[in-house]
Amino acid sequence: MRFTRNVEFEIKPGKAEEFKSKFDGEVVPMLKKQDGFRGELSLVNPENHALGISMWDSEKNAERYRTDTYPKVLDLLKGLIVGTPRIATFTVATSTIS
Repeated sequence: MRFTRNVEFEIKPGKAEEFKSKFDGEVVPMLKKQDGFRGELSLVNPENHALGISMWDSEKNAERYRTDTYPKVLDLLKGLIVGTPRIATFTVATSTIS
């Protein structure tokens, strides 16, 4: 695991459980089919501020996901999130996750 995509966004009030269900049931299976995908960590605080961290074996595979599949993910989640998610990418410097 050498690269991460961090996606930060707000979940609409009252939609956190629906978001979790849709993410687990539809988005995670899509991610698992992507070349180089290594894992996902999704965090939501009590104010419905969310952070999704996806881990990839390379920037190339994360970029392929961004162009080919991420637009479909956004479409699945419309109506559940506020505005446009903010994305940041990082190269992993150190990790205890294998």
